[in-house]
Amino acid sequence: MRSVIIALVLVVTGLFHQHGYAQIRKIPAVVTDAFKYKYRNAESVEWKDKLSHFVVSFHLDDESYEASFRNDGTWTGSQKLITREDLPEEVLDGLDKSKYAEWEIDNYFELIFPDDHREYRLLVSKSDLNKRDLTFNKKGRLLRDKLTL
Repeated sequence: MRSVIIALVLVVTGLFHQHGYAQIRKIPAVVTDAFKYKYRNAESVEWKDKLSHFVVSFHLDDESYEASFRNDGTWTGSQKLITREDLPEEVLDGLDKSKYAEWEIDNYFELIFPDDHREYRLLVSKSDLNKRDLTFNKKGRLLRDKLTL
């Protein structure tokens, strides 16, 4: 009897694990059409349903992007993985003047918004448990400072 229960638990766990990461619903055509129009040459496209919006990860011209679209197909913004060399000098100056100047920088992102303004997101860490998500404007002013995992 015990082996039957264990087998049943394994089967149910396997089914959940197999389907636990599936899309909750189909991506609406208006959203996929808006994406295809905005990023015609995108490759390696992967969608995620966030219920209130959709996020799509993709590559374009050998660069990694993530874009967000509302349920009605409205593009709300994108972020592009960049390098330290791609950051405006003012952002680096802003970081150097912040209390996070000595922290290790894990990733750099350029945030692109519909009104074509840009912001720069830096994921920094002091230890495995002490990590921050910092957002700077192009003039190097710290706009957001969030604790992250």
